[in-house]
Amino acid sequence: MFDGLYAVCTNLEDDAQEIIRVNNRRWEIEESFRLMKSEFKSRPVYLSKDERIKAHFTTCFLALVIFRYLEKIIEEEYPAEQIIEILRNYNFREFQGFGYSPLYKVTKLIHLLHNKTGIDTNKEIISYKNFYKICKQTKI
Repeated sequence: MFDGLYAVCTNLEDDAQEIIRVNNRRWEIEESFRLMKSEFKSRPVYLSKDERIKAHFTTCFLALVIFRYLEKIIEEEYPAEQIIEILRNYNFREFQGFGYSPLYKVTKLIHLLHNKTGIDTNKEIISYKNFYKICKQTKI
């Protein structure tokens, strides 16, 4: 009789529609924990001092918050792993006396990130002055 139905049992006294709405977003919480463990390397922890453990998890949590914010900016068009891979490869080479040159491959996602954040680093060489200006004026 109940084949194919999904039931939720709770002791909350909230409106049923609100409980269903929150339950439908549970996958986002589970994905956040997965990202924290795998992509942001929150586990295993080889630290023993409390302040270092707290600093480690604070750094991982802040990385997750910034990532989620960035994900919302680009309207969740790309999977988390692809965004993280692009960000990890978003590197520059310094040319002493001249500035910085991008080392990353330009993709649709890079263009989207540049358009949505106001950061545009697709130049052959970015002078020191312009590079620091970009860092100060970012929307993130």
